[in-house]
Amino acid sequence: MDTINNSILRELQTNGRISNLELAEKVGLSPSACLRRVQELERTGVIQGYRAVVDRNAVGGGFLAYITVGLSQHTKAHQMAFEKAMQRAPEVRECHNVTGTIEYLLRVEVADLAAYKHFHTEVLGTVPQVSSITSYIVMGSPKDQRA
Repeated sequence: MDTINNSILRELQTNGRISNLELAEKVGLSPSACLRRVQELERTGVIQGYRAVVDRNAVGGGFLAYITVGLSQHTKAHQMAFEKAMQRAPEVRECHNVTGTIEYLLRVEVADLAAYKHFHTEVLGTVPQVSSITSYIVMGSPKDQRA
């Protein structure tokens, strides 16, 4: 990685739909050289994809919660079973295995509090490996740079 590739990545993270011509101008390259670099970043997996940033409220997912989850046993089998259950839950937008007093951190998006209660009780609460659940309801997001 060099400073030009870092500049390309920074610009694409700000605007993934920027034209190659505009991107080349911003990073100081010819369009053909810029395109070659972007293609190489894609080919090597540095750029893993492009996403649309969606207004959660507009698509019925305006209720956001982060949830910490503790497992009843610290075995690979319990971890794999839990992760498989989270893969099947469309409400779970992110699932991270973390260090500390709990095993997992989830980001959950649903329509409203009633939908969250259903997820908490009928989905997460029925996973046999789960021993503790702590919810953190998001009241606002003054900075969110996820794409």
